[in-house]
Amino acid sequence: MGVKRYFAIEDNTITNAFKNDLITRGTGSNMGASDILEAFVIHGQTSASINAQNAEQSRVLLRFDVQNILDDIDNGVIPSSSVEYRLKMYNAPHGNATPVSYSLGVFMPSKPWSEGSGLNMENYTDLGESNWVYATTTTAWQNTGSDYHTAAGYSASYHFSGGLENLDLDVTNFAMNRWRSGEIKNYGFLVRHEDIVISGSVGSYYTKRFFGRTSDFYFNRPIIEASWD
Repeated sequence: MGVKRYFAIEDNTITNAFKNDLITRGTGSNMGASDILEAFVIHGQTSASINAQNAEQSRVLLRFDVQNILDDIDNGVIPSSSVEYRLKMYNAPHGNATPVSYSLGVFMPSKPWSEGSGLNMENYTDLGESNWVYATTTTAWQNTGSDYHTAAGYSASYHFSGGLENLDLDVTNFAMNRWRSGEIKNYGFLVRHEDIVISGSVGSYYTKRFFGRTSDFYFNRPIIEASWD
């Protein structure tokens, strides 16, 4: 079997969570240089965060150099067909609560976004773009928390039965084939909790963490893995 791995070239965590004062939200914060990526949903920390409209959330953005993959296809490094592409993100252990038995949705953003260079994932003091409100310094998200394709078949989900598993998702059909054909532009992936969690009907889910592209654990960085017989 042939295998080639392509590492993420941009990633970021965006959030609307409250800062330590439980009054101000960190919607302008940027975590584009952090070595950790994080997805959570918190309900009821204050009376202003009890439903889908105001739940505290963090979401992950990440992007890969698809042109590099296309060049490898053109140059015969990997075959042009019968290749499986998998998005792999590696669990980052931590001492906080981790949800059990849940799914994360994987979507494709519909507009370009900036990575930024923030680091603070606790107090949300590093400001910049992208963030919960802005995709870039000049472009706001139409829908806060990112814009993404919503048509049927343009997203997928991955279930974590124990909570600590790695994400290992086949993205061949819903993402790679569409990028290759030019049907949609490559703005990477958005990873977030599903609507049922955001709605508050199943309570809070905090917190799932993955290693980011700047992690010192090189082989735990996010990848798209191409494999073929």
